[in-house]
Amino acid sequence: TFAMESVALLERGTEVDPWTCAGSTGRNPVTRPEDADVDMPIGENMALALTGRVLPAEDRRVLGAFAAQAAVVLDRQRLVDDAEEARRLIEGNQIRTALLAAVSHDLRTPLAGIKVSVTSLRSTDVDWSEEDRADLLEGIEDGADRLDHLIGNLLDMSRLQTGTVVPIIRETDLDEVVPMALAGVPDDSVALDIPETLPMVAVDRGLLERAVANLVENAVKYNPAGETVLVSASTLGARIEVRVVDRGPGVPDEAKDRIFEPFQRYGDAPAGAGVGLGLAVARGFLEAMDGTLTAEDTPGGGLTMVITLPLKDGAPQPLPDLPDEATT
Repeated sequence: TFAMESVALLERGTEVDPWTCAGSTGRNPVTRPEDADVDMPIGENMALALTGRVLPAEDRRVLGAFAAQAAVVLDRQRLVDDAEEARRLIEGNQIRTALLAAVSHDLRTPLAGIKVSVTSLRSTDVDWSEEDRADLLEGIEDGADRLDHLIGNLLDMSRLQTGTVVPIIRETDLDEVVPMALAGVPDDSVALDIPETLPMVAVDRGLLERAVANLVENAVKYNPAGETVLVSASTLGARIEVRVVDRGPGVPDEAKDRIFEPFQRYGDAPAGAGVGLGLAVARGFLEAMDGTLTAEDTPGGGLTMVITLPLKDGAPQPLPDLPDEATT
């Protein structure tokens, strides 16, 4: 509009402080109002400094309106930034509070169980039978597994919070990764329906395995006794869809997004349900790989976790050929 070479919005804390640049554009913007061809003050400690030519009085009046608007925009952006920083601080405090609660209960509980079992085994006052010894050792093993799982999720959430998760994307067959994610659950608690003919997906194998493992372990915990969790996969356009289906109590619609927040557990959690990080970690890992994770109702009752993953080339899969007798 004014055919200038550069413009800089300068500000300072007080009249004796040096000028700093809040924003600039053009070639070689100046850093002090006195070095500019046009110096447009905005209050006492802000100025618009332009280079290129001297402006006539009429243009300076128009420029004054622009300068005042620029100051308003800058103040508004700083208010937004301050609000965002305050939000991050509040979230950080909430996570620290929840982490302290997790350490004080969910981590201490398996530690206490391990301590009691070890003390009992070391006691010379009791002659333990082989069956009793086996039960105590099993309790120690279960407690150690719970600690390992809890600490793993805490470390994973820390990586997600600090942005240090860097996926290594490779072409991967689901039937090579998903079965490995079932190592933490009983063999008869999950049924797999992963066709070998599915196209390959573009994922980080380690992150996908950890995400599926968290979803399956969560589904098994909430599934009624005698029911089997179903893990199935199918193509959906240019993506693959993986579904983890349970027959548990389910989650109402208004809580379906909230269950993916850190340290959230809906309803009466079963024993050993952990600190409420598994679903948050799973969604974070999947989104880091350009995937998604949502929750749906299972027809007939229960909850279904739905994963979508990108195909290796992003191309939609062609529809299968119809038999000759089905064509018209």
